[in-house]
Amino acid sequence: MLKNKNRCRPACTTLVLVLACCAVDAGAQAYPAKPVRMVVPFAPGGGSDTVGRMLAQKLGVVLGRQFVIDNRAGAGGRIAAELVAKSPPDGYTLLFATSSVMATAPALYSRLAFDMPKDYAPITLVAYAVHVLITHPSVPARTVRELIAIAKARPGSLSYSSSGASGPGHLSGELFASIANIKWTHVPYKGSSPATLAVVAGETDLMFSNIVPALSPIKTKRVRAIGVGSAKRSVLLPDVPAIAESGLPGFDVRQLYGLLAPAGTPRDIVRLLNEATAKVMQDPEAKERLLADGSEVMLSTPDEFEKTIIGEIAKWTRVIKRAGITPNE
Repeated sequence: MLKNKNRCRPACTTLVLVLACCAVDAGAQAYPAKPVRMVVPFAPGGGSDTVGRMLAQKLGVVLGRQFVIDNRAGAGGRIAAELVAKSPPDGYTLLFATSSVMATAPALYSRLAFDMPKDYAPITLVAYAVHVLITHPSVPARTVRELIAIAKARPGSLSYSSSGASGPGHLSGELFASIANIKWTHVPYKGSSPATLAVVAGETDLMFSNIVPALSPIKTKRVRAIGVGSAKRSVLLPDVPAIAESGLPGFDVRQLYGLLAPAGTPRDIVRLLNEATAKVMQDPEAKERLLADGSEVMLSTPDEFEKTIIGEIAKWTRVIKRAGITPNE
């Protein structure tokens, strides 16, 4: 009798393992079984909120469950990032992150309540916002090469405005100066609107601006667009060359949008969300809505996304250290 029992054990063990695997597969297939919270690190109405809401609405349609936006503004997005990092890794709390959360904050702050990307399971890049370099018409430069020549001939004479210290416009200007080996003066404003108006009024010479608010003054020739920050030209300004192709190779600045889950989230759920997002973002309507916000689709695998985050952190760490930028809060 003992021999018969022993013979049963391998078969019974195998049966238990098969049943366990089936249970896991069934759980993964059932996801999402309830509403999913997508945390946006900024207040309603901004670019990240607009893109995040569009993605949430369409993911809900594709996956058959509601994706609820949770705006957790504050501390430049760090509050939202910490909340998601400490959430259960079950796929029901996601972070719709921007470059400022994924790369700038880790590069700028020596102490954070989260470790990017270690505390997260990167799902996919979603899109990027295009920035454009605009100058006041009085600046005698129509190309990036001419602008660099002026800056080198008169070090420190050119000024550029931004929406605030350590913000995207400020860091873009410092990266440009670093690669071009020039010096110019940064003038921070409280928000992108007054910074743009400063260029229009001639208070400052130039600015790295989000493309949407810059379109009107560009079309009315109150400012001149001489280059876009992304590696390729923008559909919204097809006649304006990329900065990298018009005098400054290696320059690539984009406000990235990406979707992350807490570290430890099951791979099946990460894969499902990656595939669903790719399906959503290839929809023509989604692309049109992105363009209206000055953004374009940018998808990736989870591994590619993680490598992008690591590369962006390294890039902005170098820029911040070289410029001696410190946190302004």
